[in-house]
Amino acid sequence: MEQFALTGIFLFVLFLLLGTGVWVGLALMGVAWVGVELFTSRPAGDAMITAIWTTSSSWTLTALPMFIWMGEILYRTRLSEDMFRGLAPWMAPLPGKLLHTNIVGCTIFAAVSGSSAATLTTVGKMSIPELRRRGYPEFMIIGTLAGAATLGLMIPPSLTLIVYGVTINESITKLFLAGVLPGLVLASLFMGYVAVWSVVKRSQVPPPEPKMTILDKIVEARFLIPVLLLVSWVIGSMYMGWATATEASAFGVIGALVLAALQGSLNRKTFFESLLGATRTSCMIALILAGASFLTLSMGYTGLPRALAGWIGSLELSPWQLIMALTVFYIIVGMFLDGISSVVLTMAIVEPMIEQAGIDKIWFGIFIVVVVEMAQITPPIGFNLFVLQGMTHHEMNYIAKTALPMFLLMVLMVVILYVFPDLATFLPETMRAQPG
Repeated sequence: MEQFALTGIFLFVLFLLLGTGVWVGLALMGVAWVGVELFTSRPAGDAMITAIWTTSSSWTLTALPMFIWMGEILYRTRLSEDMFRGLAPWMAPLPGKLLHTNIVGCTIFAAVSGSSAATLTTVGKMSIPELRRRGYPEFMIIGTLAGAATLGLMIPPSLTLIVYGVTINESITKLFLAGVLPGLVLASLFMGYVAVWSVVKRSQVPPPEPKMTILDKIVEARFLIPVLLLVSWVIGSMYMGWATATEASAFGVIGALVLAALQGSLNRKTFFESLLGATRTSCMIALILAGASFLTLSMGYTGLPRALAGWIGSLELSPWQLIMALTVFYIIVGMFLDGISSVVLTMAIVEPMIEQAGIDKIWFGIFIVVVVEMAQITPPIGFNLFVLQGMTHHEMNYIAKTALPMFLLMVLMVVILYVFPDLATFLPETMRAQPG
């Protein structure tokens, strides 16, 4: 009962701070401070300094701002327009036609940007006007874009996987490789949904695009070459074992700068805008990580994670039941917190549970990303929903309804991951991955 009382105190202080508008990182520090002061004899200041310095001085964490900067640079190029032009001829013959450009475009851009919001904004500004002009249903335009943009969290480089890896001290490179196959499977599920819709709602599908010869398609595909080269440059260096995730992030920034320069998009203004944008996002995530590291230390002193893990163990849940319980738990948490905050806030408690259940940490990292993806399109705090509302000016309820089928497909993805765990573990186990 004492541990449940501790949990209640932690949650009360956390929601009190968050409810009064305190930044997430500072709120986590506040909860940790209360825990150390009330339940331990160690000076809270010393504990906080040690925890924050240990986390912030991690060399692995260097990959985070670099990948963010790479995405910011590309966001300011003509990449989105070129992607639509290169993809459209190849997507038009498929069932569902050009709606697939939303999904494939997000999949490609996810491989050069670890951010769901950056993926959504970049692909959305490309596809929404074009698909509207061609008469595609608004419901499908917005729904497929909302769901597919979450692939930015899974397909490497993924900011969420970097944060997860740093939090539990796991190889970032292995986590990146683990995200490749599940990301492609999830993208295939989204494309399958579009194909089924095109058969069931045949009357809503716009007329076919003008036919193009295979030679014309190949000529148009040249616009995809720059981004595909960048993807190969970044992911290939890790896949082949030539670079760690941190080194690959530096390669990515160099490649993005070269691409922007060749497109004529790189000038003094865009360079500093991308740098400042990356700095703002990196500082926000770093503050959350700092607060979470202090909270993890505080909870360790109180014994709360071990006690809760022991309580879960006493319930004798099977691994499948534990995964289902955690799925519901993270969906609820994701309704109120962003994905990165959800991960760092809960890992101190959840990690002992999965260790006790014998669940592979690499596999669990991919599971975490899938359920965090769900949170991105779940009201009231689904971040992708807010971005789409700003882009389309629709009501939040309408946007959430369009994303519901994609949410259900992500639930199916959790089941697929559990039934076929090799989807997440095959590449890390077989490729020459170096520690991140």
